[in-house]
Amino acid sequence: MRPVWMLSATQALCMSGSFLFVLLGGIIGSQLAPTPALATLPVSLLIAGLAASVVPAGALIQRFGRRVVFAGCALQAAVGCVLAGFAVATGRFWLFCAAAFLLGGNNAVVMQYRFAATEYVEPARASRAIAIVMTGALVAAWLGPELAVRTANLVPAAHYAGSFYAGTGLYLLAAILLTQIDEAARTHAPEVAPPRRLAEIAAQPVYRVAVLAALASYTVMSFIMTATPISMHVVDGHDEVATARVIQVHLLAMYLPSLGSGWIIAKFGERPVIVAGTLLMAACVAIAAYSGHSALHYGWALGVLGLGWNLLFIAATTMLTKTYRMHERIQAQTLNDFLVFGAQAAASLLAGLAVTTIGWEQLNLATLPLLAAVLVATAAIGRRQAVAPG
Repeated sequence: MRPVWMLSATQALCMSGSFLFVLLGGIIGSQLAPTPALATLPVSLLIAGLAASVVPAGALIQRFGRRVVFAGCALQAAVGCVLAGFAVATGRFWLFCAAAFLLGGNNAVVMQYRFAATEYVEPARASRAIAIVMTGALVAAWLGPELAVRTANLVPAAHYAGSFYAGTGLYLLAAILLTQIDEAARTHAPEVAPPRRLAEIAAQPVYRVAVLAALASYTVMSFIMTATPISMHVVDGHDEVATARVIQVHLLAMYLPSLGSGWIIAKFGERPVIVAGTLLMAACVAIAAYSGHSALHYGWALGVLGLGWNLLFIAATTMLTKTYRMHERIQAQTLNDFLVFGAQAAASLLAGLAVTTIGWEQLNLATLPLLAAVLVATAAIGRRQAVAPG
């Protein structure tokens, strides 16, 4: 389990940098963007960089192994942090967007940590290994926003530039830790059956439900979370400290349940947990759309959203690992992440436009059809179990 805990530690470092950017990206975007509609473009490009890098990352991992690619992309993110700080200091919106894309490229690799963790344990312990890696983000949920606020004036003439310069150190430390990760022994085990075509893997009903559930978890979460700093700080006038605290509550709610969600999934199975997570995300929509605009209301909505995301995403990821053989893992995982984070990128890009045109309440209600689709698809597979081929 030592490699799993090391992946959890590097997840904490890398996600701290991402959370720092998510908190500040919309605020800085609203200050630097040539038009308010582009305020969330930097955060969207963070996710677009992730989506665009999923396929190249999968190919590089297939060729060079996880350790080399993981460490190299952490260094890429360190460069992105330096560029972001410089862009804020010089008021260059498009350079800030380019930095976001570089950081997003590393996130595509960070998302592979959860799959890598399952290769160090027996299949029966996959959900727990995934949950352990996700707990690394608990540290990040506190460290990222805290670092953003406490180092905001590190460069006196450029508010927030110092936050990104401070984030550089997180990625450098992560790169050092990642050089100590060995390739899992299971990846070198001989396979008795030839690999199937990707279309055959993706045709499995359980694979499709797993992808849809993961896609919905990230799309709905990103759509609402990306809009939150704009709605709170720019539209409703809450200060940056209140906004940061709501984002911290959300991030803690996303990752704190990881301490127990792996056990819950192992005990009750993926399907019931997917349903529970989906219903919690729907409850977030009800709170956000009908309760009010105080910081407390935002906090409750984002907290419930985070809890629902955790259950839905980890259950979907666990279900996905049961639909492919070890030597099919890269192509199956890459397709999943491409669809999930491509949809997330589109949602985050639309969030800024949506919150400034249709408003906070309607933005939340617009997510209900996707959540309903998850419930229908999960019910459609009935009690059919995902069977790990071979």
